[in-house]
Amino acid sequence: METAAGDFVSPYKLLLRALTLIPISHYLLLAFFALIVFVYNLLEIHILQDIISGFGGGHVSLTFNSSSDLYREVISKCHLLYGRYVATAWLSSPHLQTILLNVLVKTPSFSYKREIFRTSDGGTVALDWLMNSDVLETSFQINGTNTVADIPLVIVVPGLTSDSKSPYIRKIAYAMAKHGWNVVVCNHRGLGGVPLTSECFYTAGKSDDLGEVVNHLHRTQPETPIYAVGTSLGANILVKYLGEEGVNVPLVGAASISNPWDLLIGDRFFTRAIMQRFYNRVLGNSLKGAAKLHQEVYARLSDWEGIEKSRTIRDFNNYSARIAGNFDSIDAFHRWASSARLVTNVSVPLLCLNAIDDPVCTDEAIPWDECRKNKNIVLATTKHGGHIAFFEGTSGKDLWWIRVVEEYLSNLHASSIRKQQMQKFKDLSSETL
Repeated sequence: METAAGDFVSPYKLLLRALTLIPISHYLLLAFFALIVFVYNLLEIHILQDIISGFGGGHVSLTFNSSSDLYREVISKCHLLYGRYVATAWLSSPHLQTILLNVLVKTPSFSYKREIFRTSDGGTVALDWLMNSDVLETSFQINGTNTVADIPLVIVVPGLTSDSKSPYIRKIAYAMAKHGWNVVVCNHRGLGGVPLTSECFYTAGKSDDLGEVVNHLHRTQPETPIYAVGTSLGANILVKYLGEEGVNVPLVGAASISNPWDLLIGDRFFTRAIMQRFYNRVLGNSLKGAAKLHQEVYARLSDWEGIEKSRTIRDFNNYSARIAGNFDSIDAFHRWASSARLVTNVSVPLLCLNAIDDPVCTDEAIPWDECRKNKNIVLATTKHGGHIAFFEGTSGKDLWWIRVVEEYLSNLHASSIRKQQMQKFKDLSSETL
């Protein structure tokens, strides 16, 4: 570009000169706006979509077999599953829901009664009980419950390194006891403040401890209807147990919440995005922290130096569970530990609940077809909800999934399916005598 005097001036210099004339406050405003957009997308916030939809939430999608008695007799009567899940407005992000889960959830003060259970290999499992009679404000009686002896029992299986003290576990334990149930939290071996008393530690696929606990409870309370609820990795262990034991499971029904399903797919998912890598680090460190409580046992059975250097869940499992279980590779361990491969063998009524936006357990791992083929399973999915969160209400203190579980189990307990299951247990018991 030429000036009036005929001198050539670079257009880039003119542009730079023009940019310097813009007030710095405008640049700061632009940078702030860019930061907002970045954070909005990073945290997958959906408040704008919620505003557009009038905060109406989203429908619950149900996947089931057309010949399912579970659907006809139980799920069809669950109003929550035929309604809409509406996330707490100021928690319109799967990451906010997941990260703040144990911060926001509050429950009234109560104490468990602890039972120490010894497994067949000499291991120790802490069973923490909360009875219906321990909750003073209870005013509910479940349909089908006529006497104290008829009060149903629900086993709660915590997630990865959670135990009975975790806020969300206390939340469901209190809610179920308040609604007329007896509750027992089955802590994983080595967690819940108990030592490792055998040459074996808890892993993502260790379902035999749960099996022994279920058989113990059924043996000591043969007339009591027993149910189970698994959360996160606890859901994977529960469903894996149900698939391994098939018709021999002495449970009336079960519920799986935020199950990772396929640990091989989940492992790949943890390497994709910034937030997934963040969760991978956090959960990996949590596993290392739990292992340090039992360093002597881990050092004998696995590679302790490798565990200390671990930065992810994959690293931790590679130096611990893979070695202790004599697996050829970490992928082989993840395949074995996954519950998705056993879904078709589940023979008890099972409700599975997953959020599509779960930032820890990808929906790509959900065994849609296998769930649809099994008449004993109903899969419920929501667009939002995060990982074992599903916050609802303006205060952000209530978890929708807990209400879903209570309604589902209560309807199942009141149905003819319970009677059929209890009769099946009696028939199986008589055959083994």
